[in-house]
Amino acid sequence: MNSITKRWVRGSLLVTILMCLVAEAVFLYYSITNYYDGARRAMTTRTSTIITQLNASAAQTGESQGVLLRRMVEQFTEKDKFELMLVNAAGKPLVTSTGFAPDDSVAGEDYLEALASEKGEGHAVYRTAMGEKVMAVTTLLPRAAGEIVAVRFVTSLTLVDQSIAALVAFSLALVTAVVLFSVWTGMFFIRSIVRPIGEIEATAAKIAEGNLDTRIENKYNDEIGKLSDTINHMAGELDKTERMKNEFISSVSHELRTPLTSIKGWVETIAAIRDPADPNFRRGVQVISSEADRLYSMVVELLDFSRMQNGLKLDLQLLDLVAEVSDAAIMVERRVELEGLHLAYDEPEEPMPVMADPARLRQVFINVLDNAVKYSPPHGTVRMDVLSDGNSAFVNISDEGRGIAPDDLENVKVKFFKGKGAVRGSGIGLAVVDEIVTALDGSVDIQSEVGRGTTVTVRLPLYKRPAPSGAPPRGGTAGV
Repeated sequence: MNSITKRWVRGSLLVTILMCLVAEAVFLYYSITNYYDGARRAMTTRTSTIITQLNASAAQTGESQGVLLRRMVEQFTEKDKFELMLVNAAGKPLVTSTGFAPDDSVAGEDYLEALASEKGEGHAVYRTAMGEKVMAVTTLLPRAAGEIVAVRFVTSLTLVDQSIAALVAFSLALVTAVVLFSVWTGMFFIRSIVRPIGEIEATAAKIAEGNLDTRIENKYNDEIGKLSDTINHMAGELDKTERMKNEFISSVSHELRTPLTSIKGWVETIAAIRDPADPNFRRGVQVISSEADRLYSMVVELLDFSRMQNGLKLDLQLLDLVAEVSDAAIMVERRVELEGLHLAYDEPEEPMPVMADPARLRQVFINVLDNAVKYSPPHGTVRMDVLSDGNSAFVNISDEGRGIAPDDLENVKVKFFKGKGAVRGSGIGLAVVDEIVTALDGSVDIQSEVGRGTTVTVRLPLYKRPAPSGAPPRGGTAGV
């Protein structure tokens, strides 16, 4: 929980504060520049007015223009805002609108800047002997009016600095309010995440401890709600898997106990007879052999499934699917006859090449055929068909048995699952089949109708030989 808050502080909040500070700095820079430029423009405008009036009397002599300038200083009406000065060639004020000449012993920076400037204008910000902050703007006259060579305006920056200070205070208060609002909304948002995550964490811990009946109360219609639904679904699937596992253990225990009991009983019977010629002796040996084969098949199936859970390894080879199906049919033919059933299979004439593991492929067909035999009624028919559409091969294995209930059909490929009408078996045969066929880039489809039988369709992609270099690819299947 703390790490989420820390990540938010280090990420979102710090970025927000940094952006606010940058915006504040830029705003203050332009505001201060605008205030000072405004004061400078105001004095420059008044200087332009004076020079315009002076140019209107250009026919007068320099002495007459000097008199005119002095009269302008005496009649200056904005003495409360600006101080007007007439400056000589040394940069010293000769006349001021206030009547008091400053005691500066050297020319001001604004006068020196005006001398160096092409426009003949300069400005400077400094403090007076009284400590007052002022701005001075000096503009050189087009031509000297006697000893007067420049006009200088000076204004106090006290009011300007007060306005800037008020603006700084307001902007800082606004930035502080934005940051505090971001903190408040951010913490509220974090709590809205942390609190449900805490509930999910507590529920997940209970599920991890084995309490699979625990569920999260979903009160959210967002990603957290989806996470809650996912965890609830996971718990339900784990609970379902746990029940199927327990049923599987119970079923396997029963399946193992039945042949073991039979073997144990017949061993005791044989031990008591001690006569190989006795019919019961031969019957006992036959039962023991049959039950031992049954135990062996179950153990092999369990071992295969265990290996698949740790990663299925395939020895892929180019095979003729028709030949593999035919071999599987030959292997189960005797058993089909012993069960009183009929095996219907017409071997296609054309080969169907596939890339597969021969041992695993044979295991697929044997498992499916074993189920077809187990669920077929007496004198029923087990049918095998091998078809092709040019891209994939399809092996259909059908029986005329009891069929699979619709509720069970979607789960028959789930490990440990045994339907309502299931007979002996571990419940992992079709799970193994689906695992192998999926690893071969194929698919297993099961269609069933209660009381009429089941059809299992195994689809495998046909092998296509790569086209020779420089030749265009051709359609159809390649021969084996």
